[in-house]
Amino acid sequence: MSYEAMMGVRPGVTFNDRGEANVLVWAPKAEKVQLKFGDSLPLDLEKGAYGFWTLETFALRPGDKYGFLLDDQGPLPDPATLHQPDGVHGLSGAFDVRKFSWTDGQWKNPAMKDYIIYELHTGTFTPEGTFAGIAEKLGYLAELGVNAIEIMPVSQFAGERNWGYDGVFPYSVQNSYGGPGGLQYLVNACHERGIAVVLDLVYNHLGPEGNVLERFGHYFTAKYNTPWGEAVNFDDAWSDAVRHYFVQNALMWFRDFHIDALRLDAVHAIKDFSPVHILQEIREKTDELARETGREHYLIVEMDLNDTRFVKPVESGGYGMDAQWVDEFHHALRVSSGQERTGYYSDFDGVASLAKSYRDAYVYDGIYSDHRKRKFGMKADGIPGHRFIVFSQNHDHVGNRMLGERTSRLVSFEMQKLLAGAVFASPFVPLLFMGEEWSEPNPFQYFVSHTDPELAEAVRKGRKKEFAAFHLEGEAPDPVAAATFERSRVQWHLIDREPHRTMLRYYRKWIGLRKTQPVLKACDREGLSADVFEEKELIIVERVWERQHVVAFLNFSKTPREVSLPFAHLTWHKLIASSDTVWNGPQTMPEKAEAGPVIMPPESITVYANIINS
Repeated sequence: MSYEAMMGVRPGVTFNDRGEANVLVWAPKAEKVQLKFGDSLPLDLEKGAYGFWTLETFALRPGDKYGFLLDDQGPLPDPATLHQPDGVHGLSGAFDVRKFSWTDGQWKNPAMKDYIIYELHTGTFTPEGTFAGIAEKLGYLAELGVNAIEIMPVSQFAGERNWGYDGVFPYSVQNSYGGPGGLQYLVNACHERGIAVVLDLVYNHLGPEGNVLERFGHYFTAKYNTPWGEAVNFDDAWSDAVRHYFVQNALMWFRDFHIDALRLDAVHAIKDFSPVHILQEIREKTDELARETGREHYLIVEMDLNDTRFVKPVESGGYGMDAQWVDEFHHALRVSSGQERTGYYSDFDGVASLAKSYRDAYVYDGIYSDHRKRKFGMKADGIPGHRFIVFSQNHDHVGNRMLGERTSRLVSFEMQKLLAGAVFASPFVPLLFMGEEWSEPNPFQYFVSHTDPELAEAVRKGRKKEFAAFHLEGEAPDPVAAATFERSRVQWHLIDREPHRTMLRYYRKWIGLRKTQPVLKACDREGLSADVFEEKELIIVERVWERQHVVAFLNFSKTPREVSLPFAHLTWHKLIASSDTVWNGPQTMPEKAEAGPVIMPPESITVYANIINS
């Protein structure tokens, strides 16, 4: 097989229409590679160019457990294993992705601007902690109104409890969640319910326990330092095969699992100074796949960089990502709600920063950051709103607190409603974190289940050291303890109890408005203004799209504020007011109002429109 041909083939074990297993493994460090399964003698792989080894055999069947012998040492799991039935330390399980009977032929991925994303963690979202458990809740999610779920990483990790960012086999699907077949079933069920699936992937590092990739090839490089040690090798010697490994991984999720979008974790930690950045290469190969399949797939990035190069189209000199998470909107929103200004929150001035994020997406767009001690960011002018995803909470900013408190434990019920409205009223794509829609009180804490005692103890000590300065708030929860994981489960029985039931109705109302009101649906940044009154802790957001004009009053203070509706000749119709008694609030706002003064209750958001799309 030529080098070019190998670059177009997914690594690992695949099966063709005749049931023959095609094996491709990159192992330039070995002089001999053999496939070992069952009680049979090992099968020799043929050495090709650039460290690739190949084999075609009818002997290996789906369901067989197998591994590779490298120079008679092993067997080791397949670096591109799809299934680890016995965990990270066991053999790989041969899996034929073509066997699943898909029924989503008519499915069409919603436009990015129409996404309403619901982030969840498989293990804590349901009592079962499985893909099948998520599938049982799809009726609830459809009724809520979200049209995309974002699943935290599912690549195989050690044990059964983990956020997922410690995965060591990027192609695999966590065995305790239901394995690859379970994920295919869930995606198909989501599409039948009109729900897209976003999968969270980690391309900036791999976890520590069970990581065998370096035994096979030069997957990592000492050329760069990262928080996790040596960087993934995207631009050093031997990097072509590493790039092939990750590009083919992205394509596999789209092609074989029908995933609609990938969320790529912390791409600022991807070190690549190649002429074509790895993200751009994934973009270009994804577009090629889309032309073949007729399906549209999105690439979303999380990054600690206010750099529009990531979300600009390739033809404009960018990497072509479809959207990015905007942490700065979240940070400004949290400070506006009265939460502490420590750490990275210290850079944000409450409502002034939030109003800037409404207008400019990035708060820091080339201005000096005291926290970073340098100028930071660049202008996002001309970048449409649907390329930015915003939220009032997510797994990171909840779970990275020492005690993992959700917003429901940090601010009042009224402020929670205001924070939700601030997200939905923005010109950006909204994201919810599981349970926030019913004001879930349980924390979401950091948890792992490493089976290596030394590693488990190192994680435990590291977590305590990280929060040593916060000892007055109590001890950091033990991340290895099963109780930490159990505390992080959402409580489904609460949705039938007050005030959780009311909060859930409130979220459903906002999601309905987001879908039906032209201004809220448009993700248009051009027709937006955001006036800030710092001393009053007040923001007035106006948005215009076609014939509809919407005014949103956001009062973050604890006192009533007088505001004015514009244009004397217009009658304004209320879309929603968080203070209304129907939402357990203290004061119902008028259904109709003329230009002139309106009294805004404390910690509330009220939205009026001149035309209502019913």
